[in-house]
Amino acid sequence: MTVNVYDKLNNPWAIGVFVFTLILPVIVGFIVCYRTRNQTDFFLGGRSMSSFVIALSAVASGRSSWLILGLSGVAYVSGLSAIWAIVGYIIVEAWQFIFLGRKLRKETQQFDSITFLDYFESKFNDHRGIIRFTGVIIIGLFMTAYVAAQFNAGAKSLSTALELSMPTSLIISALLVVVYMLMGGFLAVAYNDVIRAMIMLIGLIVLPVAGIIQIGGWEVFSQMISNLEPAYLDPFSLGAGALIGFTGIGLGSPGQPHIVVRYMAVKETQMLVRSGIYGTIWNILLGIGAICIGITGRIMVPDVGNLPGSDPEMVYLALSSQYFSPAMYGFLVGGIFAAILSTADSQLLVVASTFSRDLYEKSLFRNRQHNERDKMRVSRLTLIFSGIVAVVLAYYAQDLVFWLVLFAWAGLGAAFGPALIMSLFWKGTKANGVLAGMISGTVITIAWRVWLKETTGIYELIPGFFCALIFIYLISKFFTQPVK
Repeated sequence: MTVNVYDKLNNPWAIGVFVFTLILPVIVGFIVCYRTRNQTDFFLGGRSMSSFVIALSAVASGRSSWLILGLSGVAYVSGLSAIWAIVGYIIVEAWQFIFLGRKLRKETQQFDSITFLDYFESKFNDHRGIIRFTGVIIIGLFMTAYVAAQFNAGAKSLSTALELSMPTSLIISALLVVVYMLMGGFLAVAYNDVIRAMIMLIGLIVLPVAGIIQIGGWEVFSQMISNLEPAYLDPFSLGAGALIGFTGIGLGSPGQPHIVVRYMAVKETQMLVRSGIYGTIWNILLGIGAICIGITGRIMVPDVGNLPGSDPEMVYLALSSQYFSPAMYGFLVGGIFAAILSTADSQLLVVASTFSRDLYEKSLFRNRQHNERDKMRVSRLTLIFSGIVAVVLAYYAQDLVFWLVLFAWAGLGAAFGPALIMSLFWKGTKANGVLAGMISGTVITIAWRVWLKETTGIYELIPGFFCALIFIYLISKFFTQPVK
């Protein structure tokens, strides 16, 4: 019998808790709005964030519904081999916190950089603004589509849960994000990310434990696992291409502006070591929890046809609807919505900073004097406009958004990750090399996805990332003079 995952939301307790999870971020926005006084506060929290907040904010903004729904679905289908999907990004992000993040925090403080592209322009003394303008195009293309996709996913969850029309759900989803961001900016986003990371952890840890208890305890669970096919329990059952693709996911992390900007916002550089410890622990717990949910679901609902829509990504909702009280179920469903928006708000803030700071203030009107009041006004107006564009794309251009999102993580990772790593760790990096890396990473990622991925089976981020590294090195080494 197919599991109905939304019937329980008809219960007043379930719907009440679910609605509370929707309005909680707005409450947080009201609480922190008094601390947002200038552009640095709005986009970086005044560089005053604690190590714990930075850690959980980076984790929550990077994981989203991909972890709760996507990874648990992969584990349901593939078993223990799904663990390779978390190994890559856990290792890379631990390194980012401790090494890349500390160097980036120090240098962006030195250059007084507020955005990702501020840093590149100041670092390489790019008076022409070519690096910044190229970055604006890449971020605008991928990030706006990313936000639209997150709004679309959130609206679908809201529409199904509350039986609302899709346009209404889209508007509500966008308003729930934009309202608290207008009030608190980065501070509201970061503190809400902490709350969402905790909700995600509760769901991903408590749910498999409850499932094991319902089965009859650990011994019964172990016996049922031993009856599964050996390949399902073999972490090395993947083919070489899939294994490389899974572990290669982590290569995209250094190039994600909505993750990397967290390191720029920490109060003191040395605090990022503690952030790395907190963030790594959280990443491990969340990843293992999602895999355990998928495997538990395979035991309890062995026929994928009994999941809603025969979709393995619904295993999280299927188990939580069966084994939790209405109030707890409302909390967990709200957690999915919160996970989606925890990525949407971080990405929307990057889009707003890119267009208000990098395009308007530093490119189009770079010779004009801008006081702090004007900067904040433009930042907030850009945030509203970016939200409207994302909603329109989510509703009218779903095919385009889907196509762009296929490249988004890989495209941003290949365009900016190699450039950021080389700029921080190789003194020979030059401006033209960075520009060549950004362009080549983007182009190769798209070309590989369109023409070569199907035949090679290799995730497009991997060739895009390493080709960008090569371009940066060669152009910097042989075609440019050092920048003083």
